[in-house]
Amino acid sequence: MKVTGIALVPPPAAAALPKVTPELLASVLARYSRSNEGIARILEKVDLANPDESIDRILKFVDYGHASIGGLTGGLAIALDDVSMWLAYKIFEIAQMADGQESSTRYITMAATNLPAAAELGVPEDLAVRWSAVLARAFAAYHAEYERLDRLAQAEPGRVRLPKDAKPAVVNRLRKNYALDRARYFIPLATRTNLGLVQSSRMWAATVKQLDSLPMPEARAAAKLIRDELLKQSPRLMRHSFAEKSFEEQARQELAASVRLGRARLSTRPMADEVWVKVHRDAPPWLPEEQPVAEALRHRANRYGYQGTATRRMQVGFAWNNLAIAELRDLNRHRTGHRYTPLIQAGFYLPPEIRHEDHQALLDEQAALTRELLERGSPAYVYSLLLGAQTPFEHSTHADKFIYEAELRTGMGAHYRYAEHLGAALREFVRQVPEAGAWVVEGTAEPE
Repeated sequence: MKVTGIALVPPPAAAALPKVTPELLASVLARYSRSNEGIARILEKVDLANPDESIDRILKFVDYGHASIGGLTGGLAIALDDVSMWLAYKIFEIAQMADGQESSTRYITMAATNLPAAAELGVPEDLAVRWSAVLARAFAAYHAEYERLDRLAQAEPGRVRLPKDAKPAVVNRLRKNYALDRARYFIPLATRTNLGLVQSSRMWAATVKQLDSLPMPEARAAAKLIRDELLKQSPRLMRHSFAEKSFEEQARQELAASVRLGRARLSTRPMADEVWVKVHRDAPPWLPEEQPVAEALRHRANRYGYQGTATRRMQVGFAWNNLAIAELRDLNRHRTGHRYTPLIQAGFYLPPEIRHEDHQALLDEQAALTRELLERGSPAYVYSLLLGAQTPFEHSTHADKFIYEAELRTGMGAHYRYAEHLGAALREFVRQVPEAGAWVVEGTAEPE
């Protein structure tokens, strides 16, 4: 694992603007909020070559509950190389205010050599050889199915939904994606990936604190490396980034709940799709919602259009019983509201083109390993999961954000399985809010 902080420099067009460090920016803006002098006068009083005295004098507010000052540092960029897919998922779950990207499964190395050492992940020493062998077999299944599906797509091109008049390079890429996106369910969640995130010092401190409070050694190692990088840019605010009792206790309780559910529901059988949607349209009696839903939606030219108060005030909870981790990785990145999953294996998804019985021996070995780790209460059970593991997943937000997500994840180029899940949720939403039906677009996800 390698963590790198990336410092921003102004472009040439901004060369004449005042230049500040992240914490000096926070201190100047904090003073600005408590003064009527104007920003130029405040900057005149700050020694930009020796900012420490000004920073310390103003940032003491953080210690008195003014944590919002930590949000004034601007975006601090961190790149994390060679972390497990589990850790990438967890960071996106924690860092709900971050902008970020993770490497696509279409572009990272799919081999046992791209796994962290078992000891780095806290896999019990007596299970390390077994863990490595099971995941190596999972990679072998991935490659075998990818090659078979790629040949199938060449032999039966109608399986790949191609745009009209697609050029050969596009045809080749979409055919490859057809195979990659169906074979990916054999990828171990422990596989190394890369991610980059940008967020304020305040949010980084909260993220690192939570990572440092988790029982997984990989999370704690990442917390230290991220903190060490951020100390170079925001040394004062990062002192609030160490493990804390309330975080540790909640992490302990959540792990215990996941272990209980995981032991009770562990299965390799595919689970039939179920969707749950709950819409709350209540408003205070002294502030009723008067806008029709159609008026909130009909003025949009596309999914990025601004919606009205009728949908922005409407609360929506939606959940699936069987979201594969392959899809969870992306749906978990929708930042609004709250997302929750126990991250268990209640079933195992494979696409229709892949037969479960062809891989049952592998799935039985993998499930037996997962059960052994769950029986021990080991947090390392997450590293025995494959991306086909199906887990309950719940997301609560507002209707405008739900509509955006549903249109995006069923729209052009969306993964076929996203489209199935979000299409089902969208249809249930429209059943409960029929006025939205004429204005919300469920896409076809074409092409692949």
